[in-house]
Amino acid sequence: MNLKEKRAAALAKAQKFNERIANGEELGEDDVTTLKGILTEVKDLDAQLAKAAEKKTLLDQLGSLDKKESKIDNDAKSEVIDAKTPGEFFIKSLKNAGLTVLDTKTRGFQTTEFKAATDVQHVGQSDGAFGPLVTDIDTNFVMPYQRPLLFADILGSGTVSGNSIKYPVFGALEGSTAFVAEGGAKPQIHLADPAWVTDSLAEVAGFFKITDDMAEDADYVVSEINSTALYDLQLREELALLSGDGTSNSIRGVLNRDGIQTIVNATGEKDSDPDLIFRAITAVQEVTGFAADGIVINPADYQSIRLSKDANGQYFGGGFFAGQYGNGGIMQNPSLWGLRTVVSASVAKGTAVVGAFSRAAKVFRKGGVRIESTNSHGDDFTNDQITVRLRERLGLQVKYPAAIAKVTLGAAA
Repeated sequence: MNLKEKRAAALAKAQKFNERIANGEELGEDDVTTLKGILTEVKDLDAQLAKAAEKKTLLDQLGSLDKKESKIDNDAKSEVIDAKTPGEFFIKSLKNAGLTVLDTKTRGFQTTEFKAATDVQHVGQSDGAFGPLVTDIDTNFVMPYQRPLLFADILGSGTVSGNSIKYPVFGALEGSTAFVAEGGAKPQIHLADPAWVTDSLAEVAGFFKITDDMAEDADYVVSEINSTALYDLQLREELALLSGDGTSNSIRGVLNRDGIQTIVNATGEKDSDPDLIFRAITAVQEVTGFAADGIVINPADYQSIRLSKDANGQYFGGGFFAGQYGNGGIMQNPSLWGLRTVVSASVAKGTAVVGAFSRAAKVFRKGGVRIESTNSHGDDFTNDQITVRLRERLGLQVKYPAAIAKVTLGAAA
């Protein structure tokens, strides 16, 4: 989601609380904490939107300084701004660089014409470096399976201008207030000295090659960027945000942070997996005061919970035709304990992660995904190839590690 969509989603959540209050319902402490978090999120998004608007104003002013020498006409500008996907943005940026996109029948694009005045143009040949397609290309692409990537969505988000983020992780509250006699000494209370943490930005990147013939089909180039290369980049990002170890130029994910909680069955204990997950929900709130807002679980572990039955053979989460004992409709992939549940193979089987993710951690991005191309890499020019490169810089801040709990599923022996 973009910033405006995230803001609208947050306001929609807040509106539900307003409706409850209007109906005479009294909000509990957990509700108040959640509502404060939503309001904080909205304020943060407003600040980001204000910065984005300021940057756009500066760019508009810069572009108006010398319109006569600008290589991008007004129509091209609006097309780039209106691009809905990175792939479409890339194709439109090629247009701005001097390439001409052909009609929908030809589907390709061509460069500025390079031919002598005496050269003969054959019938059906387009001006420029690329001619018409010889073979029709089926543009109804059927891509390989790509699992949903949702973990980054449940974390907080922010922007950064430098190359690292330094922040404090405060210790526990020390001391306590007490009743004292008049003129008596007062007890001291304070937070333990913070541990200052510095997280450097990391770059995730890759490239792929296409031939000049493949590049004639603009639809194919858009599909390769959006459905293949961009997905792989975002998959690498998700794995790092969750369990990156900080080596090999990667980032340290939430599971490799000092201070996160661990929930596990002790020897002889036989709590069920749902019970363990609820224990983690409680632990997060007891230690930090924050209400957990999400669960990340492996598909195999979710299946085990989803198919669990009571003593009468009824599915706890409803059967394949109706709810428990025929009551209510079937729910597909219902959430666990009412929290947003991300079912993903990005977390290892036997492990679930519970947390107040939007409060505990924040993803910082420096700019967006950059997509660049050249035919001057290696022997691309002589081999009729184009190299397309994608890269992104991001960092992860975990300010409240105790607001995240790693749950080891399964009863102890």
